[in-house]
Amino acid sequence: MKHARPFLIGPVLIFLTAMFVLTSLVTKASAHEVAPTIVTLKLSDDQTYALTVKTNIEALLAKIGPQHEDTEDAPTSQIYNTLRQLPPTDLEPRFRSFTGDYLGNIGLTFGDTPVDPVIEAIDIPPIGDTDLARESAITLSGKIPEGSKTLSWAYPEKFGASVLRIEREGQDLQAQFFAAGVQSDAIALGIAEQRNWWETPIEYGVVGFTHILPKGLDHILFVLGLFLLSTSWRPLVWQVTAFTIAHSVTLALGLYGIVSISPTIVEPLIALSIVYVAVENLFTKTLHAWRPVIVFAFGLLHGLGFAGILTEIGLPRSDFVLGLVAFNVGVELGQLAVIGLAFLLVWRWVGKLWYRKAIVIPASLAIAAMGAWWFAERTGMIS
Repeated sequence: MKHARPFLIGPVLIFLTAMFVLTSLVTKASAHEVAPTIVTLKLSDDQTYALTVKTNIEALLAKIGPQHEDTEDAPTSQIYNTLRQLPPTDLEPRFRSFTGDYLGNIGLTFGDTPVDPVIEAIDIPPIGDTDLARESAITLSGKIPEGSKTLSWAYPEKFGASVLRIEREGQDLQAQFFAAGVQSDAIALGIAEQRNWWETPIEYGVVGFTHILPKGLDHILFVLGLFLLSTSWRPLVWQVTAFTIAHSVTLALGLYGIVSISPTIVEPLIALSIVYVAVENLFTKTLHAWRPVIVFAFGLLHGLGFAGILTEIGLPRSDFVLGLVAFNVGVELGQLAVIGLAFLLVWRWVGKLWYRKAIVIPASLAIAAMGAWWFAERTGMIS
């Protein structure tokens, strides 16, 4: 009976890892998908506004949630995948017939007056521009009601979280994160709102954390790959420290525009980094001197991926450093949460003679398979 446990634990671990894999494959979700919808509101001196919403039009039409969790439903999945195959000239008319419902759910208010923006343009990229789906840009516009002193924003819960970026002529960018269905407080129109010092770090910390948990499946698997080599704190500290320093460097360089590499290069390499750490776990039981160096190199790649997110969301110049640090802290807390959850799952069996055979090797094989799948997907080898 004393040998029964590994045969139970191994399948359980494989099952849990397989659930991550199957979820990703069935939903066809990109591991680097950013949850919030990016909304840019430009306020002009002539009392007009332009609202640009970057979103997945096909998901809106198919009534799929913001994280695409409903794609396992066969009818919904069929509609969604059919829409993905439409060229922009065919997809745009379908969306225009849906705009009444869509615009009726967007809550942009000036003072006490809700406004009814009109669609100025719908920019839909060609088929195949992204792994998951096209990120289309819907540009709305209208007049600011006379005498308005404030504005407020609300994006419906069914459309997910949003980041509102407010651009005023001659003033600093103001960016704010809103959870799904949360309405903003009144925001002053004339001068950028003076906010409490702690609001920016909380908002960007949340964005960083949620990019790891639950949205960053590739980062989760990379961190689990580091964890599986050794659960001892010292090897983990060496690896996580190397990774943290590296992605902090390229995150900052990317945001300042000093380093810029196309996602078509960065994303496949990130997938390969997952394969590497998982495969190395199969051939070594201890942390060798080169492992932190390799992890540092991979951290540079992951930092460029993070930079793409923050570039899209935007950081106000006045709080640039604070927001950058907060995002980084959020990412680290997300990674530590992954390690903590993994440790809680296996701590009772760490150190057992059968631990490596029953847990480390099966889990590493599953992680390597997922990384290989992403690499093939991101390089166009499979669709």
